[in-house]
This record gives sequence, structure tokens and C-alpha cells, in this order.
Amino acid sequence: MDSPTFLDNFYPIFKQHWLTITLGALGLIFLVYGLIVLLGSSSSSKDVIFESGNEAVLSSESSSKSLDRQIIVDVEGAVLKPGVHNVPTDSRIQDALIAAGGFSLDADREWVTKNLNLAIKVTDGTKIYIPKIGETETGSINGIKSIKGGNAEDQVNINTASQQELDSLPGIGPIYAEKIINGRPYGAIDELLSKKIVGSKVFEEIREKITVY
Repeated sequence: MDSPTFLDNFYPIFKQHWLTITLGALGLIFLVYGLIVLLGSSSSSKDVIFESGNEAVLSSESSSKSLDRQIIVDVEGAVLKPGVHNVPTDSRIQDALIAAGGFSLDADREWVTKNLNLAIKVTDGTKIYIPKIGETETGSINGIKSIKGGNAEDQVNINTASQQELDSLPGIGPIYAEKIINGRPYGAIDELLSKKIVGSKVFEEIREKITVY
């Protein structure tokens, strides 16, 4: 006679306690499923928090770099928003004027056209003055000044000065003055050296007395 198998022994027990066994099995299945869902949700949440943190850091770093690339210019006179403005490092005079709201109705546009090179780059601390109509008739106006080095009021603009004005600089005679005029335009006073217009000794004598704005 064959010995009873596991199923032969289990069936009477299952038949007697089928409801308890079934509920227990279902409870175990739901418990395992619940743990899987919970662990998956926790991992996803951590990923989202980590990504958001990275975005915040990147955003902060981007804003900081953007601020580092700003310079300050002072735009006064016949503009809509006169005063101090922040502009990007590589800005031109035109960009500074846009930051100041553009010309006012009484701006002397003819003077601007004749005297200002709107394509010249501005540097930190540059002052730009736009005269009103009729204002230029009362005296000479230098529209662009840089506060770096020397007294801006006494500096000679090597981009616009006459040969006589250049000749008045120490160490600059008629020959150097003519070379400076022929080498225009200049984006920075150091270009007198890079373009080999003057030597280093003469440059050191005049560097505090000249400007390109």
C-alpha cells in the first residue's frame, strides 16, 4: 500500500481551514505588494529631491556668474532714465544708452552722430553724457569719460583729438600726433603700444592724460 503524499495530508486540513488559509495567503500577497510600492515611491521621491537640489545649485551658480559679468556705467543728460545702470561686460555705448531708456525728445542727435562712436565698448565706471539741443553751442562737451586714472576733465581723447591737441601731450610731437591719428580708432589706450604708435617710455608719460572715450 502506497504511503500518503503531502497533498493527501494537506487536503483535509485545507478543506477544514480553507477560509483562514486563503485570507492569510491574500494578506501575505498584499503585504509584499505594499512593501514593493512603498520602497519604489521612496526611491523616486529621493531622486526628485536630489534633482531639484541640483537645479537650485545650478540656478544659483548661474545667477552669480551673471552678476560677475556686469559692469556699472553712468548715463546722464538727454536720456529717458538718467543715472547708474548695470550692463554686461562686453557692452557698447549703444547698449548703455538702451539701458538708460534711449534718447529723450530734446537730445542733440546731430551731436551724437558726429561725436559718439556707439560701437565702442564701455568699461566699468564709464560716464556718458548726452547733451540737449542747443547745449553744445555754449561750450565744448566731451560725451564720454572714464573715471580710471587721472582727471577725466583734462584727458585727451585719442580717437577724436586734433593734431594740435595731441601735440600738446608730453613727448608727443607732430610726427607722433600724425601717427596717432592714422592709427584710429582705438578701443583702449594700450593699443598705442600694440599698434606700435609710440614707445613704452612715451606711453608711460601720457597714459594718465589720454582716454579713448
